[in-house]
Amino acid sequence: MSSQQQKWLYLIVLSLVWGSSFILIKKALIGLTPIQLGALRMLITAVFLLLIGFKSIKKIQKKHWIYILYTALLGTFFPAFLFAFAIQGIDSSISAILNSLTPFNTFIFGALVFGFSFKRKQFIGILIGLIGTLILILKGAELNPNQNYWYALLVIISSIGYAFNVNIVKKYLHDLDALAITAGNFLLLIVPAFLVLLFSGFFSSFEVNQETTSALGYITILSVVGTGIAKVMFNKMVHLSSPIFASSVTYLIPIVAVMWGIIDGEKLSLVQLLAGGVILFGVWLVNKAK
Repeated sequence: MSSQQQKWLYLIVLSLVWGSSFILIKKALIGLTPIQLGALRMLITAVFLLLIGFKSIKKIQKKHWIYILYTALLGTFFPAFLFAFAIQGIDSSISAILNSLTPFNTFIFGALVFGFSFKRKQFIGILIGLIGTLILILKGAELNPNQNYWYALLVIISSIGYAFNVNIVKKYLHDLDALAITAGNFLLLIVPAFLVLLFSGFFSSFEVNQETTSALGYITILSVVGTGIAKVMFNKMVHLSSPIFASSVTYLIPIVAVMWGIIDGEKLSLVQLLAGGVILFGVWLVNKAK
């Protein structure tokens, strides 16, 4: 399989996996607090990744560790908690839609902070994707007027963190394989995640019942597949493509998330479906530009 085919395969698979992660967070929050969910997500992922990728950590050189730390904090630690809190206030599908601001932030910060150059067609594609996203947000607000859209700021902050993460991986960790980067990330996160879980009262107040058992099941799937495996795939995709291409996965995620939202009783209109088509066109244009 060529690198061109691989990056598109990763894009599709990650869209399906991460598009499903929002509904998993929503379900897990029934039995866990946002703080507990975020901490458990990192701890379970860390155990999984260190089991399969501990040897790869040896590949990390001294010069890499500071950037491994930056990507761990900006791409995983803070977003894990921010998304958990956000989905308490707004629909899971709306959170996924807002997350599609990531390519725009990747473009802006990549150009201003990291010195990456992009084509005009890529910028046009990003704007088209943003138009589709804006339509989805406005229509969602119309259909669900009782939601607290201040929680949307938490998702926007996360998308900025993701933008920095993908640019850092591309510029400073391009000579390190994807599994080493991801395993290194979670090695650094084990202690802070455990401390957060400890002070959240999880060990003293956790009760085993149907809700908490189901929540642990959802968070395990989210951690192993939606964080562990998906992070390795994402870092591989960054190496194979550009930061803009890699971050454009967040334009496809809302389509999957909205479908899960419908299944779970969240409202969707024909206008939102059309907006999804606009987003897809924007992704195609971004990645067609050479």
